[in-house]
Amino acid sequence: MHERVLLPTDGSETADRAVEQAIDLANKYDAAFHALYVVDETEPVLNVRGSDASFDRLEEEGEDVVDDATDRAQQASISSVTGTVQRGEPAETILEYVDANNIDIIVMGTHGRSGLDRHLLGSVAEKVVRHAAASVLTVRKDAGE
Repeated sequence: MHERVLLPTDGSETADRAVEQAIDLANKYDAAFHALYVVDETEPVLNVRGSDASFDRLEEEGEDVVDDATDRAQQASISSVTGTVQRGEPAETILEYVDANNIDIIVMGTHGRSGLDRHLLGSVAEKVVRHAAASVLTVRKDAGE
C-alpha cells in the first residue's frame, strides 16, 4: 500500500513525535523512509556576517535533525533510508519533493517551531494537507493540544 514514507521535519517536539509514526509506517509496509528538512529562505535571517552564513548554519542544523531521524530509522531496521536538506519555501519544497520522489504518504507534525498557531494546523502542514497528491498523516504534539 505505502512504498515511500516522507517525514518533513524541523526538529520541533511535534516533528519528533512524527518520526516514530513515520518509522512505524515504514516498518509496517516495508516502505522506504525519507526525511526532509527545509531551510526556509522566505524568512529573513539576521546575521552581521551576511545571510549566506546564516543559511549555512541553518543547513547544518537541518543536517543534524535529518541525521537523527535517519539514524532512528536505520536502528529500526528500515531497509531504505534517505535524508535530505533543501532550501526554499517549506510547503512548496515538501510538495515538490513528494512529486519528484513518488511519495505515497507524508507524516508530519501539526505545529512546528514557529509557534504561530493556526485554527487547526500549522501553516506549513495546512498547505501540505490541502495540496499534496499523497496522503498526509498529521501528528499532534500531545493529546491535549
